[in-house]
Amino acid sequence: MLTKSLARLSSGSKLINPSDDAAGMAVSTRLDSQIARLNAARSNISNAVSFTQTQENYLKLIGKALDRMSELTVLAQDITKSDADRALYDAEFSELGDYIDKAATKEFNGVPLFSTTALDVSIDSEGDVFTMSGIDITTSDYTDATTSSIDTIANAKLALVAVKNTINQLSTDRATIASSQSRLNLTIDQLAIASENLTAASSRIKDVDIAEESTNFAKHNILVQSGTAMLAQANQLPQSVLKLLQ
Repeated sequence: MLTKSLARLSSGSKLINPSDDAAGMAVSTRLDSQIARLNAARSNISNAVSFTQTQENYLKLIGKALDRMSELTVLAQDITKSDADRALYDAEFSELGDYIDKAATKEFNGVPLFSTTALDVSIDSEGDVFTMSGIDITTSDYTDATTSSIDTIANAKLALVAVKNTINQLSTDRATIASSQSRLNLTIDQLAIASENLTAASSRIKDVDIAEESTNFAKHNILVQSGTAMLAQANQLPQSVLKLLQ
């Protein structure tokens, strides 16, 4: 018992051998496995949040480009401007549209940021998933604006309508991303609490209670010392009897 108590104190575990608590060992093993899966799910969700944050940053910049494009469509309708002036506005308008088109091809660690494909994110230890809606900026809601022209007043009017529609779609897409982020952040908090509780449960099964085990160690140590002292006294008795006989 003294040796076992010392082993528990030195290792920090009260399950030195499976035979110490076979059922407890089995439960603790399952809990540790579940904790590992929960932590893996938290990592996946954190990466998914980073993915949506990257999407949001691109859309935020696209929003600035669209704001400028809408401004240019109005400026191009100025009757005091010549077609040569409108050509200058159209050059900037075209470059901004090209920027939006290029943003549609960006990737996050090899995964397209913008596509029609929905993405399934693991959200717990049992393989359940949360499906994030795909954000596609190659649809006509965007390309109608990026392919427009403002080289004439008539075209500028049509471009203004297209850009306004794109801004409305952009607002919807950003709201969709924001809602996914909110859901994922709450799930991270939930998994953190679950992991903490499971860790505490596993600890109660396999981790030694230092105070209790120190008391046991002291008790067993005293018993060993007492036994040793008594044995020493017992060994001295025959010598005492011999002295009396002499």
